[in-house]
Amino acid sequence: MSNELSLYNSLNRRKEVFEPLHAGHVGLYVCGPTVYSDVHLGNCRTFTSFDIIYRYLMHKGYKVRYVRNITDVGHLTDEGEDKMSKGARLAKLEPMEVAQRYTVGFHNMMQAFNNLPPNIEPRATGHIIEQIEMVQQILANGLAYEVNGSVYFDVEAFNKKHDNNYGKLSGRKIDELMAESRELKSQSDKKHPSDFAIWMKATDDHILRWNSPWGEGFPGWHLECSAMSTKYLGEEFDIHGGGNDLKFPHHENEIAQNAGSCGCGGARYWLHTNMLLMNGRKMSKSDGNTITPQQLFTGESPHVTDSYSPMVLRFFMLQTHYRSTMDLTDDALQAAKKGYSRLMEAWANLQGLEGKGGAQNGTVGKELETILADAYGEMDDDFNTPKALAKVFELVSRINALKGGQLSLNEVSPATMTAVKSSLKTLLFDVFGLKEEGADAGAEGETLSKVMDLVLDLRAQARAEKNWGMSDKMRDGLKDAGIVVKDGKDGTEWTVG
Repeated sequence: MSNELSLYNSLNRRKEVFEPLHAGHVGLYVCGPTVYSDVHLGNCRTFTSFDIIYRYLMHKGYKVRYVRNITDVGHLTDEGEDKMSKGARLAKLEPMEVAQRYTVGFHNMMQAFNNLPPNIEPRATGHIIEQIEMVQQILANGLAYEVNGSVYFDVEAFNKKHDNNYGKLSGRKIDELMAESRELKSQSDKKHPSDFAIWMKATDDHILRWNSPWGEGFPGWHLECSAMSTKYLGEEFDIHGGGNDLKFPHHENEIAQNAGSCGCGGARYWLHTNMLLMNGRKMSKSDGNTITPQQLFTGESPHVTDSYSPMVLRFFMLQTHYRSTMDLTDDALQAAKKGYSRLMEAWANLQGLEGKGGAQNGTVGKELETILADAYGEMDDDFNTPKALAKVFELVSRINALKGGQLSLNEVSPATMTAVKSSLKTLLFDVFGLKEEGADAGAEGETLSKVMDLVLDLRAQARAEKNWGMSDKMRDGLKDAGIVVKDGKDGTEWTVG
């Protein structure tokens, strides 16, 4: 590896130099979605952040095994009902119909954001045997107890055996947990409020249920990630990621379960993304301060004045460090749209530039090399995309000045210009995961662009003739085909979304 990679380890609350368990290899586990409803924008931010982390680890030369689960059982609502069962009941469907519908929707959304698929995507329902075996191990180690067909993790017994380690990740203490604990139905048999279910007895009306040594039931939500990360990455592995909201209780309980079953800590580095705000406030359906990815793609929301493509949104996400809160506002999105357009324009301009200097660079050539090296250096500092992007825009200014003649191509060697093109291409498209809009892939993208030029010319003609019916029909037909047309003061734009 060329440069040292540092990352912020939530477990120890500090930046640490990343040292994988096995040289050249990385085991990465990220908590995936509970597939009972459409994926929301905060999820998209989290999974896009870890997509960039995954991409950069591969760029560094690591062979990465990326595991991201699908939760299709065990995640309870505040009323104690399984979210999958609730989704099935409300939609009058089988739980696995619900799971399939929203898993497909999740995959489509990840593809829209150009997120790479994980290497392994296990489902909780496909790993019931492994979860039962882990419960048996925890029981055998004296760190759980069974009551009336349910099995609970014994937090006090765990703390006695493991140096009061429960709460290390989240900073929660048992006294606090007692005050904050909620009584879920069927969990009134716990010895202590901080204990949590690792296997739950199924009530008569519970749809998702499996046979176990303790009777018919289903696994606790936290258990699946412990069982599946262990199966695919080992009892100890490199990185575990997820949203900040999962630190407690989900990730805290994962750590306890791993240690309780095999005496191991599971992940060595814990990475957490921060929350997504809108207009400075937490998103909330109850007060209307919310927006879906689809509404952003189409612009059909009172919170925005324009439509924003998946790549503009991805660019917008790059502007905030994954550990910082991100505030979604229309003004910020407008700025991102312009910034993304400026970046893609500079990339296109760069393709037409050739270095005319000798073998040795002049001042400009050296600046180009330094700026790019600094951009990659920012990525080595806990995947700092906003600072890396700022460096890229320093490069954009130089590219535009070279094209406009304010800087001389005689100051750049041909070899350096070739290297800059290659290195910037890697950063923009392989690491940041951006795509050029309206021109997805080679000839197909060029064909689409030409067709759209013709269609928009015809629509402009209809508008000039005040044939509003034809103009709207063309716009609506394109929308049905997945192409969003937006009329603005600077002309008509189109995006695939």
